[in-house]
Amino acid sequence: MTIDAQTFRLDGRLALVTGSSAGIGLALARGLGQAGAVLALNGRDTAKLQRAAAMLRAEGLVVHECPFDTTDAAAVAAAVARLEASAGAIDILVNNAGITRRAPFPELKAEDWHDVLHTNLDGLFIVGQAVARRMIERRRGSIINICSVQSDVGRPGLAAYATSKGGAKMLTKAMAIDLAPHGIRVNAIGPGYFKTELTAALVADEQFNAWLVGRTPQRRWGDVAELAPAAVFLASDAASFVNGHVLYIDGGLTATL
Repeated sequence: MTIDAQTFRLDGRLALVTGSSAGIGLALARGLGQAGAVLALNGRDTAKLQRAAAMLRAEGLVVHECPFDTTDAAAVAAAVARLEASAGAIDILVNNAGITRRAPFPELKAEDWHDVLHTNLDGLFIVGQAVARRMIERRRGSIINICSVQSDVGRPGLAAYATSKGGAKMLTKAMAIDLAPHGIRVNAIGPGYFKTELTAALVADEQFNAWLVGRTPQRRWGDVAELAPAAVFLASDAASFVNGHVLYIDGGLTATL
């Protein structure tokens, strides 16, 4: 393989990114688009999705809007079929949609437990399977699941989230094993702590902020734009023999006690 700028380019490839109307998903979509991919943004809030799409189009990117609930198998299958009929084959899937519910384990409500696992794990399975079945026919594709440092380590009050992300890590490996013979690679990105709308309260919490900055070897929060190059790499030909891997992007958080 000759390494040049084209090795990392995604020109002409269609990338579906779930949960991409804000935060990490939007940053990942922007990065894939900047590398040449045509984007399909997904979210449940149509107005929010339209605003995100308009913003990326204003930046010169090609964007399709693909609203659906990742936990609704029928809606997912229909949306994927519509997208491929109108925009072409999905070459890249980024399974990003997720939620969290914080509570100490003895106080965690059963409905919150089920909501988190249903969105973070069932949704990943449902969308991944719907897209993979079509990729199998073409014998090509790259799927990137969004895990977390919580896939490997825990924090108080995050039993449901950590369980879902631990499951996402193992599902990534299982998908990679089963789909590799069909020319499909499946990997994951495990973000550490990044400044987003969902972490704004933690950023503003002086005690937590001091703990996190002191605990992270790079002594800061991550910026969501720093996640995008990893997605571009994993989706590109540069990662042609990378499969079943979880790439942690956490400023060294998981490397130290």
